[in-house]
Amino acid sequence: MPEGATACNCTACRRYGVLWAYDFEGEGIDVSGTTTAFARGKALTFNFCPTCGCVVYWRSLHLEEGTRRRIAVNLRLAEPDAVASIPIDHFDGLETFEDLPRDGKCVADYWF
Repeated sequence: MPEGATACNCTACRRYGVLWAYDFEGEGIDVSGTTTAFARGKALTFNFCPTCGCVVYWRSLHLEEGTRRRIAVNLRLAEPDAVASIPIDHFDGLETFEDLPRDGKCVADYWF
């Protein structure tokens, strides 16, 4: 269970309406199945379900420490009860590229 779900206001995340749970691929997050990737610049890919078009996850194009790859899954695709109590972290990906303080909201507050 992730410690937080990130709401980012960058141009992509804002338009996709995603809530991200971050970790390293193969450590805290494993993904499987076919997706279609869209590379956003030289930093990451957004990976979509080829059937319904939903954003499933993003994956870094670069390795950290030579072996670890950052990845984030879209918690909006999870069943609501499974992720409802996860607190929301805010990230200003539009202007400052900094983490912002928590405001006490959780995923359930973002369903509507």
